[in-house]
Amino acid sequence: MPHRYKVREIAQQAGLSEATVDRVLHRRPGVRESTVAEVNQAIADLDKQRAQLRLNGRRYLIDVVMQTPRRFSDAFRAAVEAELPAFAPAMVRARFHLWESGTTAQMVDTLARLRGSHGVVLKAQDEPEVAEAIDRLVESGIPVVTYTTDVPASARCGYVGIDNHGAGVTAAYLVEQWLGENPSGVLITLSRTVFRGEGEREVGFRSALRGSGRPVVEVSDADGIDATQERLVLDALEANPGVEAVYSVGGGNVATVAAFDTLGRKCRVFVAHDLDADNRRLLREGRISAVLHNDLRADARLALRLILQERGALPVEPARPVPIQVVTPYNLPVHY
Repeated sequence: MPHRYKVREIAQQAGLSEATVDRVLHRRPGVRESTVAEVNQAIADLDKQRAQLRLNGRRYLIDVVMQTPRRFSDAFRAAVEAELPAFAPAMVRARFHLWESGTTAQMVDTLARLRGSHGVVLKAQDEPEVAEAIDRLVESGIPVVTYTTDVPASARCGYVGIDNHGAGVTAAYLVEQWLGENPSGVLITLSRTVFRGEGEREVGFRSALRGSGRPVVEVSDADGIDATQERLVLDALEANPGVEAVYSVGGGNVATVAAFDTLGRKCRVFVAHDLDADNRRLLREGRISAVLHNDLRADARLALRLILQERGALPVEPARPVPIQVVTPYNLPVHY
């Protein structure tokens, strides 16, 4: 089968003879591993150059559609805007459709009204109606990448985010290490149960704590909005005086801390997600113990890249899982 580049092109790029390149391409014996590596690097460089030519002068409009607390959407918006210039010589612009609380119907309607889009980065409910709306976009030629929470039954071209089940297990491990022999119960807070990613975190957390005998108390459907969150957490703490630990899946951590303060209750360990402005401050003040964080700019870059790959503008590269970082007050990233 002929290679996508001529032997002469690869040889020029690698600075090797055509005969040597030919031997490498046909996997003939007697070629050093270092020479094989040089040929493979030359081919990768040619792929990048071809991609640059495809991108030259092209314009792409990407829609970011998210139902999420504003503190998170603000952080992700800044990450996307910071990454857009990295796709030069193409001009990539983004439109943002962001809200904190709403219905599945609102999400479906927003997706249906997108016009002129070249791709969508989506944080949405894992509901059949949302999956159908994604399928309609894909059928019309608009690729969709789900972010932080997946809709796997849809035709989305990829998912970007951490291993949510693994994050929940990690949170349980940290809680157990901090509590030790203390028999405290644990409060787990979710923004809304229809988000698959949050459900996976909860399942991982509960499964890892199953043998500990600790009671787990759940608060959900506050959408991470502080006023609602504080009221729900106050009710849960009053009803469960043995709770002295928190795993915050869905945010609203300022409100959760305030509820403990209102009751004069001590929180021995508090594990949260995402390094937004609120969590940075709470970490510095010692009000939360650790944040499970992933680099939002790396997330944004990968999501945009997957869309451009799907449109044939960039060569296909395997998507690697997003690593989880455990951030404490002593290793806060300086660039946030």
